[in-house]
Amino acid sequence: MEKKSKRRRLSSLVKIFFFVLVLAATFRGSLSAAIQQPSKKKSTSTHTTAATSFDSSFVLPISGNVYPLGYYSVSVNIGNPPKLFDLDIDTGSDLTWVQCDAPCTGCTKPVDHLYKPRNNLVPCSNPFCSAMHSSENHQCESSNDQCDYEVQYADEGSSIGVLVSDHFPLRLMNGSLLNPVMAFGCGYDQKNPSPIPPPPTSGVLGLGKGKSSIISQLQKLGVMKNVIGHCLSSRGGGFLFFGDYLVPYSGIRWIPMSQSSSDKHYISGPAELLFGGKPTGVKGQRFIFDSGSSYSYFNAQLYKNMLNLIRKDLSGKQLKDAPEEKALSICWKGIKPFKTVSDAKSYFKPLALSFTAAKNVQLQLQPEDYLIVTNGGNVCLGILNGSEVGLGNLNVIGDIFFQDKLVIYDNDKHQIGWVPANCDRLPNVDRDFIEGFCQPYTINYGILEDHCPSQYATVKNNKLIDTEGIGPRYKRQK
Repeated sequence: MEKKSKRRRLSSLVKIFFFVLVLAATFRGSLSAAIQQPSKKKSTSTHTTAATSFDSSFVLPISGNVYPLGYYSVSVNIGNPPKLFDLDIDTGSDLTWVQCDAPCTGCTKPVDHLYKPRNNLVPCSNPFCSAMHSSENHQCESSNDQCDYEVQYADEGSSIGVLVSDHFPLRLMNGSLLNPVMAFGCGYDQKNPSPIPPPPTSGVLGLGKGKSSIISQLQKLGVMKNVIGHCLSSRGGGFLFFGDYLVPYSGIRWIPMSQSSSDKHYISGPAELLFGGKPTGVKGQRFIFDSGSSYSYFNAQLYKNMLNLIRKDLSGKQLKDAPEEKALSICWKGIKPFKTVSDAKSYFKPLALSFTAAKNVQLQLQPEDYLIVTNGGNVCLGILNGSEVGLGNLNVIGDIFFQDKLVIYDNDKHQIGWVPANCDRLPNVDRDFIEGFCQPYTINYGILEDHCPSQYATVKNNKLIDTEGIGPRYKRQK
């Protein structure tokens, strides 16, 4: 495959510009009919909406943690026959891309784990390729020219490639298998100049609200509502869902998301930071919800204010600065090494973000929601100064704030919500705990054992593993 000239477009951590997309309705075989229906028919629900949602939602198990891995990922089948790819979940970008054998420069996976395109390029002449180009005068050299893309992140990492389309086999919650064809990036040139190695994943699963995201394409195909959600466990793992079936009936704290045409991301209305339940006086702060960021980032003003309050509150307590700790920039050590955040949280006060556009809605942050304990036994602040990494006045809510919360992005109603949750299991399955639900493919997600017969075990890497005592993956980050 010919590699096109590299046209660079800088962006922030979450502001990613690209000029690729294909109109979902023009995909070859736009949506295969549901196949492999469950052998047992689902009983009629008293809630028609719930039944419909159940029929058009799916869930993926998540691997990873905030520390020490620093990322969360899911495994997705692509192609026909399908091939499994592990992808970072990223609500801060739209384009899904995988490392691609075209051939590839800078790929971290062996050749047999790369995606291999097979005459499935999206042409440059496609109207959406032109529509997503940053220049209004985008022209193709020829009608059959390939549709290039480039995404670049604030850490200077980037992916260059071409847009392709292929099958995404999806197992719905009712057991049906859909096989839609969707567009994604075939990345043949990856760069990561950061001293920190990139995650050992195959690419990125773009979950933003733009037209090229997977959920937007599924909605365009008429498969499901434009709703996604994630639940990241502080113990590692969790689940990601598409569609609205797993959205709880009550208890969610909803805030409106920005609908400005210039906002390509999940951005909240204005908020004020609270420290120990008291206002800090720093108001009017907007936040980007970004699952592609391990930690949270505050702009210089907000960060300085918060850090001063924390340091003042710690004065006289038995904690000392730990500048020797390399995991994060602000760390403390106790009289003896901490084993868990629970050992250190009593030294710290809770934080909260109070959103003024929604009455009495706060994102409560207990110390365990913004601290980590390192392998060296120090406690570190999981909130970083965004101005030091090129984010300017942006504030970013990352994975550390999301832990043990079900976070929902409802693009149909233009709102973001959250509710405390046990992210080690699916919520709300009892309302449709019906014949045919506890199928082996459901048990294999590793998050439904509490609702299904105990004789099932979790299947990982094609090996049967007893679910008793399974813990999160831990690898030392270099």
